[in-house]
Amino acid sequence: MFSPSSDPSSQNQQRRPLTLSVVFNLKSMLIASLLLAAGTQTATAKITLTFGTYAADKPSEVVRKFRPVLNAIEAGLTQKLGEPVTIRTQITSSYNKAIDALAKGDFDFARFGPASYVKAKALNPAIQLLAMEAVNGSKTFNGIICVRTDSDITNLQQLQGRSFAFGSPMSTIGRFLSQSALKQAGITAAALKHYAYLGRHDKVGTAVANGQFDAGALKESTYQKLRKRGYALRALITFPNVTKPWVARADLPVRLRLALRDVLLGMTDKAALKALKKSGFLPAAESDYDIIRDAMRDAQDFATEKSPAPFIALFGAREQ
Repeated sequence: MFSPSSDPSSQNQQRRPLTLSVVFNLKSMLIASLLLAAGTQTATAKITLTFGTYAADKPSEVVRKFRPVLNAIEAGLTQKLGEPVTIRTQITSSYNKAIDALAKGDFDFARFGPASYVKAKALNPAIQLLAMEAVNGSKTFNGIICVRTDSDITNLQQLQGRSFAFGSPMSTIGRFLSQSALKQAGITAAALKHYAYLGRHDKVGTAVANGQFDAGALKESTYQKLRKRGYALRALITFPNVTKPWVARADLPVRLRLALRDVLLGMTDKAALKALKKSGFLPAAESDYDIIRDAMRDAQDFATEKSPAPFIALFGAREQ
């Protein structure tokens, strides 16, 4: 009896379609695997952002300070965007280098002092505000011009012919706002016996308390700490300052910029806020920094209206 299985030629005919089927299936599986791998790579592709700031302290200390905040931002962005986000830190050695880096787009986003932000914005008007830090829920905190407790000086006009200690040449409180206050009171650089830039706020306070200068400018929180430690200081005037802005480079994609803004404004991470020493973030507008722009113009007049006082020294740099 004829049987397909007993005929060799018939067996080959049956095997051939099976072989072709196996080859086709293998090709299909390979293509599917490649597509799956490509899809997986796309889904897990990382977004890497560069956070920039300047070395107001040792670079290692700056990294340590910001890492909890950046960790919280990474987590928030990853959840919001549905893609893994990594943030690396780039620290410049000076204020001016950081300002130039943001203006050129070397940083994706940055945290600057108010005066540095105003300078960066002047270099590149397309830089975008993300948010501003909150101090006890407020956009403002105070600076102080102080004298020794036993000083005979009771108003700014009496600083004529006296010595004055400023903070950093780039300090919002330690220079720009305090020099603006002096200028408005009729005191310019030429009216002072001499003045110096001492860098840190605590150095200003201790120098005034120790009698090295007749008056000086520092932030209110440092003034209060020094008084608690027994330094004999008295506030001559108090003036408002705005908190630090967080800003994005001009051409950061809108999707990333809006996500960054939302993550900052919604931040509640206790470790992050504790490291930053702030209570949170608030919406920021250009008008919030008009007070700084005005102060910077006044400070320029303070130094250039007449020839400067005979002694100017620079000791470090820190912006507040």
